[in-house]
Amino acid sequence: MNMTLDRLTELAAQSDGILYVMAVLLLIGLTVIIDRFWFLGRTISRGKRVTATVAQFAHLDRKTLADLVEKSPRLPHRALLEVPLQHPELKDPHRLSELLEESILWQVPKLDSRLWLLDTIVTLAPLLGLLGTIAGMVKAFAVLGDAGNAATQITGGVGEALIATACGLLIAIVGLVCFNSLHNWTRLIVHQLETLKISMVNRLDAPRAVSGEARVAPGDKRHYGPAIHSVANTGT
Repeated sequence: MNMTLDRLTELAAQSDGILYVMAVLLLIGLTVIIDRFWFLGRTISRGKRVTATVAQFAHLDRKTLADLVEKSPRLPHRALLEVPLQHPELKDPHRLSELLEESILWQVPKLDSRLWLLDTIVTLAPLLGLLGTIAGMVKAFAVLGDAGNAATQITGGVGEALIATACGLLIAIVGLVCFNSLHNWTRLIVHQLETLKISMVNRLDAPRAVSGEARVAPGDKRHYGPAIHSVANTGT
């Protein structure tokens, strides 16, 4: 173990400490990867059940929405389910769609949280590796000025210097694969939210209620959407 630590310390010194910085980047990247995979994977699984549950209903009422809200803690889908409960007076499907779209826009930054760190690490790691390699090669070729040094010392120094580049590329490859996967998962959750929005608008068409309170009075020129006008026409 001591030999290994001594060797790693020697390699880090050969790169002017760049390997230490890359180790920190790797730790940050792994933390972001584990956190985002856990959060997004859990959100996709639970959000899929919420979206499928809403799609099973022919019509949604407030009580059903309240039950779904209770069963969706800490989910971005919960924010959409709460919109009709926060606006019980809302009758216009188009206005409801706009409010739901606004709610989705508020949720997207939470889904993308900390992914910028992973994106930065993917770009920065190879550059740092190259910088560490250049620093190592400068030291390796510096021995040319001493006639007593063997050629193997030069080649050995160059080989050690290339380790920094290899580490940078390894970090970038792992980070890129995980970043693309997480980005795809984020898009899938946004698609779930859009699907949930459309499902709610289609099933929360309040003017279709049996109570008849959504009938449009004669001469009322406010726009309530085509679904409300169709109900009004059937009632005359």
